[in-house]
Amino acid sequence: MADKSLIEWTEATWNPVTGCTKVSPGCAHCYAETFAERFRGVPGHPYERGFDLQLRPERLNQPLEWKRPRLIFVNSMSDLFHPDVPLEFTQAVFDTMLRANWHTFQVLTKRSERLAEVASRLPWPNNIWIGVSVENQRWTSRIDNLRTVPAAIRFLSCEPLLGALTLDLTGIHWVIVGGESGRRARPMRPEWARLVRDQCLSAGVPFFFKQWGAHNEAGRRVGKKLSGRHLDCTIHDDVPGVTQTREPGQRPASQVRTGARRHRALSARPLRAL
Repeated sequence: MADKSLIEWTEATWNPVTGCTKVSPGCAHCYAETFAERFRGVPGHPYERGFDLQLRPERLNQPLEWKRPRLIFVNSMSDLFHPDVPLEFTQAVFDTMLRANWHTFQVLTKRSERLAEVASRLPWPNNIWIGVSVENQRWTSRIDNLRTVPAAIRFLSCEPLLGALTLDLTGIHWVIVGGESGRRARPMRPEWARLVRDQCLSAGVPFFFKQWGAHNEAGRRVGKKLSGRHLDCTIHDDVPGVTQTREPGQRPASQVRTGARRHRALSARPLRAL
């Protein structure tokens, strides 16, 4: 479990499962796999087995030990709905989230069919958000499966965004967009990001622009730090329940409201203008 996550749309991560397998183009340059495989074969290291899928029952109660409310990204290093994760273990993870009701949990999957299949056997309190990854038009079918889940917040992660998307945002409460980072990153075209942003504005859905990634708006490889998070000179930090879209120099809101619970705002780090 990692507090103070560097992922812009969350605050902490919790990994009761680690490791995964590729299912679609967004997985090609997986940051989690790259990180885990660095330690394959290192005796005693948590990733001694690299990115092989592993259940981590010893981590199930970790969120109960954190008393201050947090936004927690569940399985940043895996997929809770991977077919090799037994339903009983997924139910145990959900039981922890149900009991740790002072936190808000963000669960993200590419296995939308399995999610839809088992959703009726899982609890869906307001503090559990559920999302699917949608990297190009081919995978917008995942959104239809997501809509069948009775969660309070259903969201899309369009990261890495690999093509133009025409979205049906009915029943969707949040959309995240981001470009790819890393050594083999594929560039994201500005018109793809703008198209998603404009559809969110039209539908009244909060829009969060996470990053350009390794390539900047002009398509030049400059690195994640220099490419920044401005989309058309604006930082989009919207989350369900609060609008945080800001122009450069504006201060972010101090808190966000999710249901009846209040959390610290997702902080935007200092940025250089493009």
